[in-house]
Amino acid sequence: MSSAEYDVVVVGAGLAGLQCARLLAARGLRVLLADAKEKVDRGVHTTGIFVRRTLEDFALPEDCLGPPVRDVVLYSPAGRALPLASAQDEFRVGKMGALYRRWLDDAVAAGVEWMPSTRYAGMEADGAGSRIALERAGVRRWVRARFVVGADGATSRVARGLGLDENREWIVGVEDVFRGAPGDGAPCFHCWLTPELAPGYIAWVVSDGEEMHVGVGGHASHFRPTDALRRFRAQVAARFGLEGRTVDDRRGGRIPVGGVLRRIAQPRGLLAGDAAGAVSPLTAGGLDPCLRLSALAARVAEDFLSTGDPAALAPYDGARFRAHFRTRIALRRALSGVRSPLLLEAACAALRSPLLRPLASGIFFGRGSFPDVEPRVDIRGSSASNALHPHPTPTA
Repeated sequence: MSSAEYDVVVVGAGLAGLQCARLLAARGLRVLLADAKEKVDRGVHTTGIFVRRTLEDFALPEDCLGPPVRDVVLYSPAGRALPLASAQDEFRVGKMGALYRRWLDDAVAAGVEWMPSTRYAGMEADGAGSRIALERAGVRRWVRARFVVGADGATSRVARGLGLDENREWIVGVEDVFRGAPGDGAPCFHCWLTPELAPGYIAWVVSDGEEMHVGVGGHASHFRPTDALRRFRAQVAARFGLEGRTVDDRRGGRIPVGGVLRRIAQPRGLLAGDAAGAVSPLTAGGLDPCLRLSALAARVAEDFLSTGDPAALAPYDGARFRAHFRTRIALRRALSGVRSPLLLEAACAALRSPLLRPLASGIFFGRGSFPDVEPRVDIRGSSASNALHPHPTPTA
């Protein structure tokens, strides 16, 4: 029996996969979207913090966002606080399940064929395209696609199938979500540098008045995430009103922090989101890079499929994007190697000084999360500028 034919098969229905699928379908391509989950709002991995730059450049649905957050407090290993405040709304916590459902509805309305509870099982070259094996309820089905988008996370199997680069460096994060938690005042992003509980990264409490996210992250070889989270929750429970409260959701997973991979596209397909390493190496923020890179991915895929010219994929160059992250990659590796609380205490003391305080503000409130590859792209797929080519802007 001949396999079904598509212009594009998108593997993975997270932020990157949904964005790519809906943009490609809106451009008239026949798109299949497959994910191992039964429903897109199950198994959400991310805290879902959208930064100001994303909120300014993308038309995110208002009802899928929590209240604005302007304040950050950075705590040293000894608990000394460095409060940072912005005059602007800097962060909003996305209601990711609701956002994913909305985008899926938009994608299906645009013509995307949705295939839930479906596992990607491999692919093989087939002429100018690929044959992709998909399994559902133990039954394998082959489909053919002119192009494949791998949006299947940090340990992408599609990357292997396409012979593209794979993530080799990541941290592991785990958090508990409390809805309606009282907190200890105004919306705030609290961050702890604590190598004992979060080696190589941070522990956090993000409270916006509607939800509270309490989590830890670090290099898996140096800590046990769930045990560290239990200890951190006990440490902050009284202060944040968590005693006796029931956890509404637990999220966790791997976060690639090695920077954008060098080779993320070839004539049979490309990688998007975490699969492409589109995460800030220093802060591990991935939503802004994901949206920008996914919008570009949809455009170059459409250009390539309409022209058949491999040069259309040239703007999707991971090595070029990676060049903008040299400093952040270096800082990430330096932070990963710090195990001494005394050294981190000294660094935090320096950041509290008038000379270096702007550096701390720049880390949390800066706009250099990712090169501006596709300026002012609307989340619905329309562009607020006529520029069709990426215009990277310098970033640390």
